[in-house]
Amino acid sequence: MGKAVIEAAVSAGLHLVPVSFSSSEESQKTVHVGGKDIQMYGPSERESILASAFDEYPNLVVVDYTVPTAVNDNAELYCKIGVPFVMGTTAGDREQLYKTVEDSKVYAVISPQMGKQVVVAFIAAMEIMAEQFPGAFSGYSLQVMESHQAFKLDTSGTAKEVISCFQKLGVSFDLDEIQMIRDPEQQLEMVGVPEEHLSGHAFHLYHLTSPDQTVSFEFQHNVCGRSVYAEGTIDATIFLAQKVRSKAEKRIYNMIDVLREGNAPSFD
Repeated sequence: MGKAVIEAAVSAGLHLVPVSFSSSEESQKTVHVGGKDIQMYGPSERESILASAFDEYPNLVVVDYTVPTAVNDNAELYCKIGVPFVMGTTAGDREQLYKTVEDSKVYAVISPQMGKQVVVAFIAAMEIMAEQFPGAFSGYSLQVMESHQAFKLDTSGTAKEVISCFQKLGVSFDLDEIQMIRDPEQQLEMVGVPEEHLSGHAFHLYHLTSPDQTVSFEFQHNVCGRSVYAEGTIDATIFLAQKVRSKAEKRIYNMIDVLREGNAPSFD
């Protein structure tokens, strides 16, 4: 995701600060992405390097795509320094994450799903349906299948949000009932993921069945690659920068806020 976001940022004409961080102490490592040389720094240097970068670039917005175990430590660092950030990493202790940001008054976009055209609009529609028609699917059974690249460690945050809406619509479902597909052979043969996208995809299927088995509904979205998430992330970054400049009273946003704003650039 980091590489995809860099490429989207360069394509959008944003100024890219050529600094990133690694979980290892391999300081002074350089990676070449999107025509740019990005300097990597280890954990022991990240606070001083980020603080220096924020001093040099006061309009800096950090984008975080790491691993679930790093979410809270990273957020604490951003809040300590005072730099606004877009958190695209899922999982972690979300309650603690929001508390950390609220206490610090730092501006942030926090969302488990950055693909605004495909999935965020779908989640927004589900939330509206759940709010306006609670219990509409009472008694229905639900099957959920989500397939992601093998190295995605956690359950899809999108699936969790959609299931929450179905629960408000009257469906009884526990998160441990989600069928998580991470095996590439199953993804090819059972899910139908194109081979070239095994390393980056999001295929979700939500199947509802009535109590008497006479009615069924299916909600499905298939995403190949990462461009939709990267482009949504850049929209979120521009959106957040605008909120910082305007000194908006609200500090914490999600991708539905970005979608509703409607003034971020579109990508063809």
